[in-house]
This record gives sequence, structure tokens and C-alpha cells, in this order.
Amino acid sequence: MASATIFVTGTDTGVGKTRIAQALLQRFRAEGHSAAGFKPLASGAERSAAGLRNDDALLLHAASTPGLSYEEVNPWCFEPAIAPHLAAREAGIDIALAALDAAHHHLARGHDRVVVEGAGGWLVPLNARHSYADWVGQHGWPVILVVAMRLGCINHALLSAESIQRKTRLLGWIANVMPPVQERLRDNIDTLRTLMPAPLLATVPAGAGTGEIAALFDEQVLQT
Repeated sequence: MASATIFVTGTDTGVGKTRIAQALLQRFRAEGHSAAGFKPLASGAERSAAGLRNDDALLLHAASTPGLSYEEVNPWCFEPAIAPHLAAREAGIDIALAALDAAHHHLARGHDRVVVEGAGGWLVPLNARHSYADWVGQHGWPVILVVAMRLGCINHALLSAESIQRKTRLLGWIANVMPPVQERLRDNIDTLRTLMPAPLLATVPAGAGTGEIAALFDEQVLQT
């Protein structure tokens, strides 16, 4: 089965990547597609009877087409709330790109759509040799950039977009409105619409639920 993959990254950590990824999965499934969320590396997990569990990965698992195990959605999960490559190193694990590819292929062969959520921003390391940018660029997956609309967002968004385009295609960006709502929000969004090298896919109101966000996506995203 041929599968389309979208990679969701952000201008920083805590910018709303998981909500966007959830909404994409929800929309794909509403359109009749089987869809799998994929959070390859997650740090900041809690111990449970079933093992280590990360909140973001749990949300992606719940939003995916039923039938997947938690480990299929999040194969590498670490307890410390630190950069994933550091958590992996402390655990004595080297995350090779071939292992990431195998985990992704397992999901892709059984689903129409795979939504991959990165950790932090675009250039976050996977190991001592490679970053998420290297891995995603190797596959040429289209990227959605989630921009947290707050002071400093213009610089962060433009730098991220420039770097993404060196490796692969920037499908578009999401203006994620963060509380408290940014001063001159509309002016900042308009500035980014002028300067960004890819279209604004959606403006997400502060506190919007995944169903509301899912309804914002247009055919440009759904047909990728």
C-alpha cells in the first residue's frame, strides 16, 4: 500500500505540534483514510503498569486508526524531560536512521497516511550524527511548520522555513495563536504571509479543539 507521509515540526518546543498532528489524523480519518500518528522519539515520560508513556504520543495513538500498539506509534520513549538524543544517550541507545526507517515503514505499509511529529524544532538532533532535518530530507517528506504566535515568532519562523527548504518541501505553515494573545497579532500574521516562502495553511485560535482545527485544513493538505 502506498502511503503519504507529512512531517509536523515547530518553531520551538511547546508550540502546539501535537494538536496539529492530532487534527490532521482526525481529518484524514474523517475523509475515509486510515491514518497513523508517529512520534519516533519522546522524552518526558511517566511510568505506568504498561511501561513508559509520553502524553503527546498517547494523544497521537488515540487519534490514529484503531489497532496500533503504543510502541508502534512511539517506539523510543524516555523518562527524563530533556532533549531526546540526550535521553537516548543516557539510556545507552543509539537511534540509527535505519531503525527509524524500519519503524516508519511498518506504519506506512498498513495506512494511507502517516503523520510524523518531531521533537522540539526542525534541527533537533536524533543522535550524534544526524538531526530530524537529515532524516526527513532523506525521504523528501513535505513539512508543516507550526508557528507559535508570540514575540520573536517572525525570526523563528523565517529561519526555520529557510532551513526546511534546504532539505525538502515546506508544504505550509500554521499560525498557532498562543495565550495571552500576541499584541498586533493580525499584523504579525500578515507580515509572515508576505515573507514566508510557503502558504499559510490555517490560523488556529487560542484554545481551539482538534475538531475545530481539523475543519480548517483545505484540499492542499488533504491531497498531499
